[in-house]
This record gives sequence, C-alpha cells and structure tokens, in this order.
Amino acid sequence: MDSWKWYVYIIQCIDKSYYTGMTWSPDNRWAQHLSGLGSKYTAKHKPEKVVYLEEYEILEQARLREKQIEGWTRGKKEKLISGEWFKW
Repeated sequence: MDSWKWYVYIIQCIDKSYYTGMTWSPDNRWAQHLSGLGSKYTAKHKPEKVVYLEEYEILEQARLREKQIEGWTRGKKEKLISGEWFKW
C-alpha cells in the first residue's frame, strides 16, 4: 500500500497577504481556492499563486507545521518563502 503524502503550502493573495494551508492533493486544493471554495479567507482575498510547498509523510507533522507557520509574522513567512530561513 502506498503511503499518503501531505503538503503544507503558502498562497500569496492578490492583496499580497498570505494564506497557509494543508492538503493531500495540492493541485485539487489549488483549484478549490481558485473557485472560491477553498477557504473563507481565499474566497475574500483571491489567491494569486502558491509561493511555498513542503511535503510530509506523517499527517500530524504536517498539521503541526501548518499551525506553526500560521503563527509566524509576515517577515518570518517571507524569509521561509525566499529560502533565507535556512541560511546560517
């Protein structure tokens, strides 16, 4: 049996705000966001593009990461998106 993969993603909206979410199917979830059915937030703020994606094999790890990123400041999210977060 194949194991599920889980994804944590960040969407940049047209107003330049960020939305963080989690899914097992990034393509399907993106289509939901574009159609206005993805979340109340992206229905209101209109998604522009996916700017970040991480893959997990364990659901709970993905959930914890989603919550962690949601609690971050905009600046910290932008460092993660740009790759600066991992530079020492």
